Amino acid sequence: MGNIFVKKPKITDVDRAILSLKTQRRKLGQYQQQLEAVIEAEKQAARDLVREKKKDCALLALKKKKVQEELLQKVDAWLLNVEKQLADIELASKQKAVFDSLKAGNSAIKAMQSEINLDDVQKLMDDSAEAKAYQDEINAILGEQLTAEDEEEVLAEFENLEAQLTIQDLPEAPAQVLPQQKPEDLDLPDVPTKAPVSSSASAESEVPEGRKVMEEPLVA
Repeated sequence: MGNIFVKKPKITDVDRAILSLKTQRRKLGQYQQQLEAVIEAEKQAARDLVREKKKDCALLALKKKKVQEELLQKVDAWLLNVEKQLADIELASKQKAVFDSLKAGNSAIKAMQSEINLDDVQKLMDDSAEAKAYQDEINAILGEQLTAEDEEEVLAEFENLEAQLTIQDLPEAPAQVLPQQKPEDLDLPDVPTKAPVSSSASAESEVPEGRKVMEEPLVA
């Protein structure tokens, strides 16, 4: 079963002050509305009295309206002060919340720092440096034990692995066989129907007839 009695939140003086200011703000707002209604009524009454040629009564209504307007200005100033004080309280409340958060964070940092001993930190750094130096010494000893032949074998194994990885990275050949084209689908030049003519015969055919006769040898 849950707790029957629920602990009520503690009401502080700040809460009481805020409640009082909000109550006054609400009452002043209502008073503003009442004054505005009275002012409007006195103005309408003055209009009616002017139409009825009742000068004295019209002047009295306007004086009442003036008094209510001055009172309304005072109420506006009071309401402005109440709003300003509420804003100041809200700002101060937020500032206190920020201060409390910073204070709690500072306390948490101090608490964590108190759990860390400077001697332990220095010992940890020394142990880490010693472990690194020991590992470097082991690596140096192992490196000295390798002969030139071992170094060559290691290098050859590295090159072999590198070649295998290079072959694996090559793209695979397409599995689909390209279709063979039929002879009639190939675009081949036409077969010549005339016998080829040599360049010398072509040259002789181009020599004029008269020149041919001059070039023939004379009979002795």
